[in-house]
Amino acid sequence: MGTQPGAEPLPAGTPKTVGVVWGLLVLNTLGSAGAKTIIPLPRSLIQMVTMGALVAAFALALTVNLRLRIRASAYVLLLTLLLVPSVISSANLESGFGALFRCTRLALFVGTLWLLSRWWDGGLTFVRHHIRMYFAVLGSVAAGLAISPGAALPELYGGRLVGALWPLTPPQIGQYAAVIIGLTVLLVLGRRTDRVSAAVVIVPSLVLLALTHTRTATLGLLIGLALAIGSLILTSAAARRFFTWTVLCATVAAVGFSSALQAWFLRGQSQENFTSLTGRAKVWDALLAAPRTTGEKLFGMGLGDKSFGGLPIDNSWLAVYQEQGLIGVTLVAAIIVVLGGVALLRPPSLQRACAIFLISYCAIASYTEAGLGDASPYLLHLALAASLLAAPAATAPLAMPEAPRRRIPGWARRSELI
Repeated sequence: MGTQPGAEPLPAGTPKTVGVVWGLLVLNTLGSAGAKTIIPLPRSLIQMVTMGALVAAFALALTVNLRLRIRASAYVLLLTLLLVPSVISSANLESGFGALFRCTRLALFVGTLWLLSRWWDGGLTFVRHHIRMYFAVLGSVAAGLAISPGAALPELYGGRLVGALWPLTPPQIGQYAAVIIGLTVLLVLGRRTDRVSAAVVIVPSLVLLALTHTRTATLGLLIGLALAIGSLILTSAAARRFFTWTVLCATVAAVGFSSALQAWFLRGQSQENFTSLTGRAKVWDALLAAPRTTGEKLFGMGLGDKSFGGLPIDNSWLAVYQEQGLIGVTLVAAIIVVLGGVALLRPPSLQRACAIFLISYCAIASYTEAGLGDASPYLLHLALAASLLAAPAATAPLAMPEAPRRRIPGWARRSELI
């Protein structure tokens, strides 16, 4: 995660274009499948917008980094290696030409991260970009809810909140809300933002998260924050106070509102449906029982739409096994282990806490959500964690012109000595 050997010092500050590039990456990873919107959007148009955003992100990143200066990053290196089984399996065209298209998309995504790595210095700049971009996405969700509550809370999804302006599913909205809530809470504890600004982000995001009824995002937020704040307890009095009050409030809520919380958590499902993870377990069993050749076990079937037998896989590890094989699973596991190991070795800091939150959230969500093997918000969250764990780079100080020397008369020198 340190500076590449022989790399020149980085210029002070981060260009505003870098924030635009990050926002375009966020747009690219929103996806094209979801609920019906108020104004029907053809999927081909949405794919054109998202893919165009990725091409624009790569072009802009190349524009601000024409000399191709990068920083050594184990995370992006492992993502680059993940391209190998992806291309090998997709070249067989068992998943159609769409697999090669997805490989191209992943290659552009990884290439853009390499170009942005120049500005990964362990600072909080990218955290602020991350919060702003996803808060803007949630703003579109809130606008859709205000314009057409019926379209935003459709019966097809059991009354759960969806994107009525842009096709977003409840798990997506829950994920975005949980991530920016966690990061904003940590910024408040680290005194890097004021409470009013934090409340503007946290309160509406909590409301949207509750309306999605997304259990994975809620558990990821709670466990991720617990681990992140736990890493700050020994060095931050604010973290200790927050942790104490949170435990107290959680205990009171668990006792006083246990029935309401249980109803929200079950979402009206039967016990059998709940234990089978809303039918996911049946898909997982069928995927693991399917016959495969040795090559398919090692390299997978090629990048697809994260489904098996027409049903979503909804598990990152099994989706990677299906599409990139055991080699892909090994590389994804290495990403989590390396980032987690580096985070544990870093001294306590706000940046380390944010990275721990992001890594733990993605690890928890990987059990019921797919996305760790392809360009997705989860890989963007982990890229943010990698930028936070990068060692600070030496910055090139601005050269100040040397003031011309003035010859001081002898009488003046004598007067200074008096």
